[in-house]
Amino acid sequence: MTTVERPPATRRELKAEVGVVLLLSLAQSAVYAVVSLIAKLTAGKPLSQQTATLNPSQSPRPYLDLTYQMLGIFFALIPVLLALYLLSRDRLAPVRTLGLDFRRPGPDLGWGTALAACIGLPGLLLVFVAAQLGLNAQIIPAALQPVWWAVPVLILAALQNAILEEVIVVGYLMTRLREFGWRLWWVVGTSAVLRGSYHLYQGFGAFVGNAVMGVVFALFFLRKGRVMPLIVAHGILDIAAFVGYTLLPKEWLDWL
Repeated sequence: MTTVERPPATRRELKAEVGVVLLLSLAQSAVYAVVSLIAKLTAGKPLSQQTATLNPSQSPRPYLDLTYQMLGIFFALIPVLLALYLLSRDRLAPVRTLGLDFRRPGPDLGWGTALAACIGLPGLLLVFVAAQLGLNAQIIPAALQPVWWAVPVLILAALQNAILEEVIVVGYLMTRLREFGWRLWWVVGTSAVLRGSYHLYQGFGAFVGNAVMGVVFALFFLRKGRVMPLIVAHGILDIAAFVGYTLLPKEWLDWL
């Protein structure tokens, strides 16, 4: 019995593929973010007096809330599996192509920590300035009930965000756009603008800050060819924000 080798996907098929992957994941989030921003801007009060909650409670019943949280994390990662499968289908070896492995734990952790420090501190300053200028909503990183599983779920949510965004917006999307023959700056710009757009529900400052982060991360990927340090950096930033907001005393948060 002979097997028939699948012919390479055409450019048109790849464009349709990218559209489907993005619409199932972060392009969908970008559409909702734009609608959310429009709703805030037309709500009759300044954007800076409104809130954007990143990890809200899903139910007043704790264990039902936990169930919703875990299901949300699980299903949010399905597009990642789809993207990796599609790259594998085209014999691109996604683990090697994206640098999505544990072969270099030391350098990945070192670069990830350095990136988190370089992005995190200027990012906090940008959020503060944007809030003072009325360009951003007040961000509430976490609003879970005070239950035993809140911190573990927030850590998992942070890791889910990191894996989803860095694999899809950097690894997968940039790999496909380079296959299309796009100029590198168009590839970098598209990845960065997409990253900024699905944060628009937080305001214009969040768009700018995340777009800048997107440029830095995209250039790093072009240079190093690995998304693992980006996942580490993103995970550190989100864990610090989510868990820090949950555990810090309220008077500290008011001061910050």
